[in-house]
Amino acid sequence: MQPCYALDFDVSVDEEIRKNYNPSKLEIESLPPLPKTTPSKNTNYGSSKPVNKLPALTQPTQKPVISQVNRSNAIRLPFGTKFKVKSLQAMSDSTRTGTRVSFSSMFSINKTLYQIPAGTVFHGVILDSHTPQITGNGGLIVLKIDSMNYKGRNISLNAKITKVNSKHIFINNIKGKHTYWKNVAKQVKKGDNFYKKSRRASAKLSGNPIGTILSPIPTIAGIVVYTVNLAGSPVIGLFATGGRLSIPSGSEFEIKVIEDAYLPY
Repeated sequence: MQPCYALDFDVSVDEEIRKNYNPSKLEIESLPPLPKTTPSKNTNYGSSKPVNKLPALTQPTQKPVISQVNRSNAIRLPFGTKFKVKSLQAMSDSTRTGTRVSFSSMFSINKTLYQIPAGTVFHGVILDSHTPQITGNGGLIVLKIDSMNYKGRNISLNAKITKVNSKHIFINNIKGKHTYWKNVAKQVKKGDNFYKKSRRASAKLSGNPIGTILSPIPTIAGIVVYTVNLAGSPVIGLFATGGRLSIPSGSEFEIKVIEDAYLPY
């Protein structure tokens, strides 16, 4: 036998509702109209804080338009003139070839016929670059200075970098640390350390009659390892990479003019 349950619902409330309200006549039109509102201009939904605009993307430095100067009526800027400047962009050995860079002079140059004030902007281009390579060769940046801004005009200039942060630069090549010989010395040092450990092991074995017989073995092994490291260090050093090269913005450079330039009066 399944149990049966009887439920007795009280419907007296429903009767009272039907006496006072007619559900079939409840219409939307009988409701008061919604107040009219103007659309909000704030699109930052869910927050009362204003939307912060993203900063504009920085465009790469473009090659400046060079002004032509009539040499018959111009001031000669002689080759050998040097400028101490600061870089306005960071650069590294991974910076792409062809990237434009700029510098700002730190001091003014005052001559009889012309004055080049501090803050003069120089423009250049990265001619070559590469990250550290095997054989201990470090990173590389090759820079060329090709123009300067003088009296609001970009003047053609042929100049090279001679110093970076007081370090002399040769043939315009800024290089990372060359670590070939350092790696060679490191391999020789490993062999030397192993040989010293083997000598200490032989000395301990020689303290008893049985160990005296075996004591030469560690020393012989140490000599073999040292010889292998010494002979193989020049080859092993070839497979180590050199140091990275990174030059932050604001670094000090020395620019040297290598060909006469001409400035307008």
